[in-house]
Amino acid sequence: MGAARLGREVKTLDHAWREFWSNRSPKIIALAILAALVLRLALGNFTYWDVVAIVGMVAIYPFGEWAIHVYLLHAKPLRFRGRRVELPTTAAHREHHERPNYLGLILLAPLEAAALLLLAVPAVLAVFSIFMPVEALVTAAFTGYILIGVYEWTHFLIHTAYRPRSSVYKAIWRNHRLHHFKNEHYWHGITNTVADHVLRTAPDQKDVPRSRTARTLQSL
Repeated sequence: MGAARLGREVKTLDHAWREFWSNRSPKIIALAILAALVLRLALGNFTYWDVVAIVGMVAIYPFGEWAIHVYLLHAKPLRFRGRRVELPTTAAHREHHERPNYLGLILLAPLEAAALLLLAVPAVLAVFSIFMPVEALVTAAFTGYILIGVYEWTHFLIHTAYRPRSSVYKAIWRNHRLHHFKNEHYWHGITNTVADHVLRTAPDQKDVPRSRTARTLQSL
């Protein structure tokens, strides 16, 4: 049996997992996780700062995920010398909204994965470095890489035909489906709904009108 092309073809967790691992980005992220783990074990000297690093990264992550989705993936096109200019990541995300069932448009491209691993996480580490020792910074990086891996798997799974069984997965599954099929201006969380609730982008769906641009991300 060949690789699935559409999410509706993937109906079991096992099938989803096999399809997921057949792509490049999960392997890139897994390699980064392994490298960070090996480095952390080599450094040793575990202290309470490692706990602080883990808690800090977990607390920050939902808002980083929200901000990237809102301000990078849903960025408005710019006009430059009379021409419409769109970021590559924004264009790719728009295509994902247009074809949400196509599995080839769900996972991060290798360059996008590298940007998260080598730019987004280090940006947080730069702030942490003001008060954290080096060992704890590596723990924070390890935690951040795991969270990126969780994001990649969760987003992929949501776009398959596998349906929620746990209450936690049901909540994020519903959140993301509303974002795609009800109104693209709300429900930006992928792995959690924390930032959406804190930043008030998780209203009762009955109070939100159905957007005519949820599938195109284009202004009418």
